[in-house]
Amino acid sequence: MSSKINFSSPQIPCKFHTKKPNLLKRNTIITSSFSSSEKQQKTLSTTIETPSNDNKDYSINFKTKSACKLGISRYPDFEYDAEGGIGNGFGAKATQTQNQNSNEILVSFDLETLYIPSLTSSTTKFLGLSLPPFLRIDIVPEAFQGSINQESGKVDLEFKAKFLFSAGRIYKAPPLIVKTVLTSEESKGTMKSGRGMRLDEEGKCRLVGVATIDPINDFIMNSFLGLPTECLAELNAVISISSAS
Repeated sequence: MSSKINFSSPQIPCKFHTKKPNLLKRNTIITSSFSSSEKQQKTLSTTIETPSNDNKDYSINFKTKSACKLGISRYPDFEYDAEGGIGNGFGAKATQTQNQNSNEILVSFDLETLYIPSLTSSTTKFLGLSLPPFLRIDIVPEAFQGSINQESGKVDLEFKAKFLFSAGRIYKAPPLIVKTVLTSEESKGTMKSGRGMRLDEEGKCRLVGVATIDPINDFIMNSFLGLPTECLAELNAVISISSAS
């Protein structure tokens, strides 16, 4: 699927430096997949390019919608209603010297504005039933940045977050660290896989990402989830881009 994104009129005034600083930051994401048959861990390295704080050519708005999915280990996937998630960020156009595709925008989201709904009895179902009221999984983002192609609608966003499992006041597990690239393309591990959908003219997309979750210092969680294992995130989202100049 290929589409063009139309930019709206300026929403946020922006002052530019007379001397334009370096546009790119490079972050290397290390993800791994675990094969139970081979008892080996395979490591993949992905480099994500992001804009510097001084380059804000575009304003970016991110919203999560309903009909999402979260899966972990060999358990059936959770049905997840992420309606109400939101985040604001900025983008800068990649130049020819930095990226051969000049239609690409490098984006970075402000973690202070980024909110992703928790998995609770009101947002999540498992095997058609709502989660028990005492179970809760909070999502605390630590990184959300990457690139959007204006012409094709392709999206690749580095996502890192802490997943906090709790059962009322009785049990709170140490954070599970999830690191992946949420993409509009295909994401495939040894156990989980998903295919996204590129941005359309209304900014709608479906982002998928497979990540490996390493063991934590908690026997209950390690045993229950069979860590290390894979998890899958599928998010329906709307990404709006407007010129800041």
